[in-house]
Amino acid sequence: MPQCGVVPPSNPPPRVLLVEQSLPFRRVIREALTAFMHCEVDDASTGEQAFELGLQRRYALYLFAYSLPDMRGDLLDRLLAVAGPKVNPGVYSPPPLLYLLKTDEAPHSQELMRSNARVRGTLFMPPRLDALIKATTGILPPKMGWE
Repeated sequence: MPQCGVVPPSNPPPRVLLVEQSLPFRRVIREALTAFMHCEVDDASTGEQAFELGLQRRYALYLFAYSLPDMRGDLLDRLLAVAGPKVNPGVYSPPPLLYLLKTDEAPHSQELMRSNARVRGTLFMPPRLDALIKATTGILPPKMGWE
């Protein structure tokens, strides 16, 4: 029974792992997601940084650029899907995935959608707010008042 004046802890908000080389794009995406969706965003600029984060925490959504400085986003996803259950047995389940694509990567869009059942869509850079919110709706809960 909670004591008077003590607020019981609530469930932490879902987390998003955002991986994009461009710092300005990461900031825009992080700010948009945290402004309109009830979530927290961890971001990384390389696949190596993202791999380490992905094994340390549980995420509700992966948001990966297809092209990263050290590997492709689909390879990062496969690495996390294989290593995650070994590091966190019985706990790890790979989350849904959205890819961030540059305009010249558009031909990969359909291939990425077919390659993995967890892929929920592709977003083209620079990110459009309406497309980002639409793609994450149903994966992340909206902030109160934005439903």
